[in-house]
Amino acid sequence: MSQIVNTFAEISDQYDVAFVDLWGCMHNGITPFESAVKAMADYRERGGKVVLVTNSPRPWDSVAEQLSDMGMAVCWDAIATSGDSARAAMFRGSVGSKVYFMGETPRDDDFFKPLNIIENPVEIQKVPLDQAEGIVCCGPFDTQAPIDANRADFLYAKSKGLKLLCANPDIIVDRGDSREWCAGALAALYTEMGGESLYFGKPHPPIYDLARRRYAALMDSMSDPRIIAIGDGIRTDILGGQQEDIDSLFITGGLAAAETKTVTQPDQAALNAYIETEKVTPTYAIGFLR
Repeated sequence: MSQIVNTFAEISDQYDVAFVDLWGCMHNGITPFESAVKAMADYRERGGKVVLVTNSPRPWDSVAEQLSDMGMAVCWDAIATSGDSARAAMFRGSVGSKVYFMGETPRDDDFFKPLNIIENPVEIQKVPLDQAEGIVCCGPFDTQAPIDANRADFLYAKSKGLKLLCANPDIIVDRGDSREWCAGALAALYTEMGGESLYFGKPHPPIYDLARRRYAALMDSMSDPRIIAIGDGIRTDILGGQQEDIDSLFITGGLAAAETKTVTQPDQAALNAYIETEKVTPTYAIGFLR
């Protein structure tokens, strides 16, 4: 059974670093959650480190700029993005040099910015699907359109044996009061149809390796820190923590607010039923990060 806590401060002294989700945990895509920002700022003042671990398909510096514009510069020490992990794989040639790009322009254009840490990077060229060696997916062309609308293109891609690089494993996200599809929904469809999807964000290992390296760079050390994963995605943030054998704090008032009957705090019985259904057990739970 997960322990419901009232504040992060109740348990924070047990951990050297928090791997914290962004969307649904620290902000809603439009405005920051002030209590969450304060909780992480206070944790830093007490000596803890905050590594934001996000399934954003964007480079970390682009995310940092957005957070600064939102007034959130005080609540983090480093950022690890799914986009950075996926970009590294792309520039190493994981889906070839000629790629069919799925995403929003110009928002996702930063994904193709040069990545100087890769030696002899592959020169990437965006091409139509019938000329592609692989697919780079940062998200749907239209986040509100039915995912099944991509079946014809995916059937063709599968027949050519194309791999799909998924830059954001999230299935859905809430932007304010609106729910949107993410790249993970497309990758799941492609896999269901028999295609091969490559994942680099939560809950998969590459982004946790990147987050650990970002923390080590802060400390100038490869020590073995006490880590807690914080987020509102049971199949991303919490499953990822479970698979990495690290503790987790489940923010129930995000994607699972209805299932956990969260108003200010989750209903214990509803939370237990949800955990049983998902077969993923967080160490702790709280309605909203504070």
